[in-house]
Amino acid sequence: MTAFSKPDLYRRLPSVDELLRTPGLSDLVSREGQASVVDAARAVLAQLRQEIAAGRLEPHHLDLAVSGLADAVARQLRQNLAYSLRPVINATGVILHTNLGRAPLTATIVDHIRETALAYSNLEFDLSTAARGKRDVHVDRLFQKLLAEGAGALPPSATIVVNNNAAAVLLALNTLADGGEVIVSRGELVEIGGSFRIPDVMTKSGAVLREVGTTNRTRAADYERAITDKTRLLLRVHRSNFEISGFTEQPGVEELIAVARKNKLPLMEDLGSGALFDLAAVGVHGEPGVLDSLRAGVDVVTYSGDKLLGGPQAGIISGRADLVARMRSNSLFRALRVDKLTYAALEATLMAYVKCDHDAIPALRMMRISKDEIEGRTEAIAEELKSSALTCELLEGESVIGGGAAPSAALPTFLLAVTAKNLSADEIAARLRASTPPVISRVEEGRVLLDLRTVFPEQDVLLLAALRTCGDERPRSSSRA
Repeated sequence: MTAFSKPDLYRRLPSVDELLRTPGLSDLVSREGQASVVDAARAVLAQLRQEIAAGRLEPHHLDLAVSGLADAVARQLRQNLAYSLRPVINATGVILHTNLGRAPLTATIVDHIRETALAYSNLEFDLSTAARGKRDVHVDRLFQKLLAEGAGALPPSATIVVNNNAAAVLLALNTLADGGEVIVSRGELVEIGGSFRIPDVMTKSGAVLREVGTTNRTRAADYERAITDKTRLLLRVHRSNFEISGFTEQPGVEELIAVARKNKLPLMEDLGSGALFDLAAVGVHGEPGVLDSLRAGVDVVTYSGDKLLGGPQAGIISGRADLVARMRSNSLFRALRVDKLTYAALEATLMAYVKCDHDAIPALRMMRISKDEIEGRTEAIAEELKSSALTCELLEGESVIGGGAAPSAALPTFLLAVTAKNLSADEIAARLRASTPPVISRVEEGRVLLDLRTVFPEQDVLLLAALRTCGDERPRSSSRA
């Protein structure tokens, strides 16, 4: 058999120009542009050169690779031009999964985003006067309607929107307490996702943190004793992503309101994940809603748009109209404000609340799905997989809300536990993630667990196809040239 040196093998590779003149790739160039096809061709040829350099490519294998170069370039091009941000199937049972984008949006909301994005809009234009308008009026009118219910004799409220809840806290503290002291319990100095900590946000706001009480026990009297002529604000931070149990004490919101009123100070509450509907209706208790805080007399409430509200990412500030007006006039508000697409998504979300159509908001609908409905769908998938290489079992389990909301709340559900004779649970999970669309699951005790509470019913067929494929014991084809 003829021996080939590495230089001989390198010479058998075509140049990029030669490769682009092949019939299959010339058509590709006309559709996708020369620059992108050239990049893909260079990547494929570079991979082959690396294989030759490492001694992993025999001459007959190289002939096969060269004959399939056009297909390899086309595959590489698809990979290069594929979007990085992709839809996935969330089978984890975590409704507000932070890593998976939190609250999904419904088609009605997306339709409003689309019609707003495809044309000019009256974002900051008053159609009745032809004068410049304010962009927050598009949602403030809906917040006024939703938050006025049961407000009684409380001062009129107003609402503004920024890009996330950390920004809402930053803006509120900077407006109300820049250069002054903010009193907060040590037990509420929480860390939120991405290692962002409330004390750090407070420092950036220009406010001076004044800690009171201990990690597990703080009383209203601790706030009272800490008040000085430098105090500008009392702050209450909801422990949205953890709980302290045992020998604990925390002043009720009514107690803090009394301290604030006595000392003529505003009370601000960072809810983190604020709800506009009664969570008790889905069996979740102890999670305060926006209305609960405002009705009790809290002056300013901050919360997220993409958590329990079920809308787009946003930070929302609701409360006393005079205090919110000061925040609106703060130059930071312009730096932190949101765009027309966020307003469109938020307006459509709030409209569903105004119409009491909670099932139009996917996150709320998922919370309301019955255990029996999930069992029926799960059984149907398990029945379809009986003849596959996978072993499926139905288990009773729990879904969670997630997103830093109601950390101890659990919703009863049914889980599909999946195992395979020749695959580990981690290998099954990896194959599911490699499917189209990717399926995100849980792995516990050597089994892959799938919770259909967070899988849209129309995705059941895609989930079934992914499971059938991942149970296929035949070797998978390589994407390499």
